[in-house]
Amino acid sequence: MVATGRFPELSDYEVDVNTGFMAPDVPLARLPHPWDAWEDVLSDAHYRKLQVGDKPGITDAERADSEAWRATVRRLPILPIEGMEASLLMIRRAHVALGFLEHFYVHSLPPHEPVVIPAPIGVPMLQVSLLLDMPPLLTYPDTTLYNYAPIIERGAPVPHLDNITNQTTFTETTDEVEFYITSARIELRGVAVLNIVKASMDAVLNGDIRAVAEQLHRLAPVVHELRVLLGSVRRGCDPTRYYNVVRPWLRGQDTGVRPWTFEGREEHGLPVPTELSGPSAGQSSLVHLLDVFLGVDHAPEKPGARPFLERMRAYMPAPHRRFLDVVASSPIALRAFVMSAGDTELLDAYNATVLALKGFRDEHMIIVTLYIIQPARRARALADAERAEEMARAQATALVAPAPDLSQQRRQPVKGTGGTDIARFLKATRDKTAQTVIVLG
Repeated sequence: MVATGRFPELSDYEVDVNTGFMAPDVPLARLPHPWDAWEDVLSDAHYRKLQVGDKPGITDAERADSEAWRATVRRLPILPIEGMEASLLMIRRAHVALGFLEHFYVHSLPPHEPVVIPAPIGVPMLQVSLLLDMPPLLTYPDTTLYNYAPIIERGAPVPHLDNITNQTTFTETTDEVEFYITSARIELRGVAVLNIVKASMDAVLNGDIRAVAEQLHRLAPVVHELRVLLGSVRRGCDPTRYYNVVRPWLRGQDTGVRPWTFEGREEHGLPVPTELSGPSAGQSSLVHLLDVFLGVDHAPEKPGARPFLERMRAYMPAPHRRFLDVVASSPIALRAFVMSAGDTELLDAYNATVLALKGFRDEHMIIVTLYIIQPARRARALADAERAEEMARAQATALVAPAPDLSQQRRQPVKGTGGTDIARFLKATRDKTAQTVIVLG
């Protein structure tokens, strides 16, 4: 029996036929008056070259400069957001600018100080986030989807892989730009994924086995290209500089021990934020689309636990979340269709696509190991050695008790910017993808 239904209209969900989940219109680089006051303070953070508050070896002068900048932020007026609601470009830019300001403020604080986000940036961030239905901190859409600019000509009708750069960063380094733009390139190449998924789902609904197989034969090479693009980050982003200079600014509340408090929240009748994880590749709608389409089940082993990737959907633009829900509610799922068709070519094409997605996740594990796990281990080893040396010197003068066992500290998992145990999470998603391969008989 032929099922009825149709693939969702992309434009209904802020998905574009040319740019996919990337914003089709070039994002604003700067807000107009009066909200340009936020942009001025953001420019001042760059001018001062603010340093993270827990940077090893931070100087008194750097601490003083950071505090002077934060004092400027606290003196800002609380600017009303009325007047920008009608412009999606302005609302998105407000979230980007306020997100970078918020992270500059939080992470330039000394590590012993409580995190209180001042009302001049915290209140409008909460208000803008309600309008966008997104969490009130920096997200993957802020660093990637709504933070690009053409290199050659701003009036170019469609951004493409070799013609984009980044607008706003923390460090103004090529390493940070390349880190964000690598994700943007993947998103742009993912436009082909959208087209193939649409054609495949239409064919599934029509019961056309040959057409589905043909589309899957097209999809596997595209997913392989995504893997190659992901690996290309190594050409322009140094792992040590990323870990030590860029990544500390991206951390959300989940990666630390200090809760984030928004000053002025109650007075303005704003809700308590429930999601405060930093930007993560797990917030990419494109990768979620591949999982939904291929039927990869990321349900946790423990009953009742909420899957990390499911939680990360809260950080996507709300229309993209609805798009994924519509795709997931298709009358006939691809995996079930392949299993019931009894067609060898279709089965092979499906399994090849699943394995291509597993290969993408293999590459992600390699990148995370290179850029996060190995630098984290080196940093811990160095900190342990310095602590042991300090304790040894103190013991020699009989000022303290014997040095404590540091093995427990070394066993603490490395967290991603999304707040999860990143090694365990990536292995689990890779394994779940591999288990999606269909083995008959």
